[in-house]
Amino acid sequence: MRREKPATAKAEETRERIVDAALELFRKEGFDETTMRDIAAEAGVATGAAYYYFGSKEELVMAFYVRTAEEARGLLPSIMERSTDLRKRLHAIIDLRLSQFAKHRRLFIALARIGIDPAHPLSPFGKDTRSLRDESIDAFRAALQGSNVRIPKDLHDELPTLLWLYMMGVILFWIFDDSPGEARTRTLLDGTLDLIVRLIQLSGLPLMGPVRRRLLRTIKAATI
Repeated sequence: MRREKPATAKAEETRERIVDAALELFRKEGFDETTMRDIAAEAGVATGAAYYYFGSKEELVMAFYVRTAEEARGLLPSIMERSTDLRKRLHAIIDLRLSQFAKHRRLFIALARIGIDPAHPLSPFGKDTRSLRDESIDAFRAALQGSNVRIPKDLHDELPTLLWLYMMGVILFWIFDDSPGEARTRTLLDGTLDLIVRLIQLSGLPLMGPVRRRLLRTIKAATI
């Protein structure tokens, strides 16, 4: 469980320095190879002080999750204001996430095995990360609202979650993409986004009603 955020400016500065040190070591040495003692030394604090703020390396990763969510919270409103084009909005949201994670691929490779276990506190699908997941899903909800694509009413609730799952798939592909400049990820993102936006546009056609309703029934049945 994450510890309460320290109240003083000095304590907050120390806390952020420890997070920065951990991320630097995870990037250089790897998540599994780095110890809390290593992190404390890198941050210039005693090992006991590091444990005062963070009980484990997993708590440090959670602090990184929270930091990226806070950064996104500040940037997303301006992203939505730039354009009503749905494709551009969706692309910008995913681009933001990839740019935030760009320096931390080695950490995400180590965490990939955790992600498939929803019982793990760091899993993006688990209960411990639910508030962060919901906030990320809300970003897609905001992208749909006021966009240039009419969304059928019965898709309003489910579509943001489906788009979030799509983003998670792109991120997983990116984690293991060793092409120069992650070119394969860019090709995948550009091509699939075109298809997704086109399918959303087509979903509002009268003849797509039965298909849409069947899809929604399947999703609801699978999530009960």
